[in-house]
Amino acid sequence: MKLMIGALTAVGVVASAPVSAKHHEEDGMAHSDTNLRTIMMHERRAEDKARDKYRHPTQTINFFGIEPSHTVVEYVPGGGWYTRILAPYVAEKGKYIGLTFAPDPLPFGDEAKERIRGFPTKFPTDVAEWTSMPAAKFAAYTTDMVPEEANGTADYVIIPRMMHNLMRWNLADSEIKVMRNMLKDGGMVGIIQHRAKDGTPFSYADGNKGYLRTDTVVKFMEAHGFELVKQSEVNANPKDTADYPKGVWTLPPRYAEGETDKAKYTEIGESDRMTLLFKKLP
Repeated sequence: MKLMIGALTAVGVVASAPVSAKHHEEDGMAHSDTNLRTIMMHERRAEDKARDKYRHPTQTINFFGIEPSHTVVEYVPGGGWYTRILAPYVAEKGKYIGLTFAPDPLPFGDEAKERIRGFPTKFPTDVAEWTSMPAAKFAAYTTDMVPEEANGTADYVIIPRMMHNLMRWNLADSEIKVMRNMLKDGGMVGIIQHRAKDGTPFSYADGNKGYLRTDTVVKFMEAHGFELVKQSEVNANPKDTADYPKGVWTLPPRYAEGETDKAKYTEIGESDRMTLLFKKLP
């Protein structure tokens, strides 16, 4: 994985000035349509709602500009936290596609890789159970098995808290190329990522602690044919010092230190996160 690590500051790499979290909380609620409001309050999200105060999904979706008519690819949906919002939001007028790693290059055992190979079959069924919609409405692929007809069809690719894994597992180049191919001309990539402080040594902010510097992410995306359109502070958390020996997993919900200083980490909350929107260049 070839990273272009510049000496740029966060100010130097942004295309427009950051927007305050307060502004986007107000903006998100002002422009959220009835469909999205209903989805956010649905009982399927009963357990998910506790994390809304850290993840600001309504505001984030509105900041990215996702609309019900869009085709949206969610990269590595995991347990489906964002899926339970995005899939029903676009299912009727647009399309939802789950996308996950190509299993072979992963530093995982054979059993884990086999589960990933089953993702294209299993995941639409999971989404159907979460949404009470037919599984046929949803598609899912591993990045090494994306059909040709899916290329050039996506309006958005969303990458929530996954860039650090792509960097530390040396997968970023190959995976982002697949995502770029799936996008329409001018399609967008929305990235939410645990954020290291500006100037943090690369030895800490290389992904292995879960944190990346903003300039690292921006320069990487630029090198792969994208431009930064705008960024938001909607998912910022100034309480996060982003310097823990056990990395971002020290904070909730993982609590890597166990009971040690748990109250302190609970008070900090989930990680400080960059929220970036990129456009695919010709």
